[in-house]
Amino acid sequence: MFVCSGIFFAHESPRLGETFVTRKISRSAARIKAGQHDKLFSGNLEARCDWGYAPEYCGAMWLILQQNSPADYVIGTGSSHSVRDVVEEMFNYAGLNWVDYVESDPLYRPSEVDHLCADTSKADQELRWRPTVGSKQLVKIMMDAQFSAIGHPCGGPESPACVDAS
Repeated sequence: MFVCSGIFFAHESPRLGETFVTRKISRSAARIKAGQHDKLFSGNLEARCDWGYAPEYCGAMWLILQQNSPADYVIGTGSSHSVRDVVEEMFNYAGLNWVDYVESDPLYRPSEVDHLCADTSKADQELRWRPTVGSKQLVKIMMDAQFSAIGHPCGGPESPACVDAS
């Protein structure tokens, strides 16, 4: 029997449930920009995670299954960013100063892991797989989808629609 294991670090997309942190942040930032929400309440902003783009991870899944011999692989970006980094990027993309809208309470998620980062060396070497969507592009994907979902014309602070919609 051909059996493989893929250990996939956080793989994000606009299709995630609203309780996942990147989706919660993007949803709140877009809704605050649109005047539909006042605050984002978050847990530990210093927690660090290895976040990548889910559709790319599906490509890694396919590559794992194409190998001649079954093996286990760790899939991720190999870098980590703090929740604060993600909050700042998403709120900046919306043209907002995150400090004005975010309240953090480390007790909100007391079992949060402080730092997660994938060792992708085996996938790099054997699968020749590396993600191509970086953190800034992932923020753009998440935020644009969220603005679209709420019917807001914003497409980032550099977009005239975003400036006009403020």
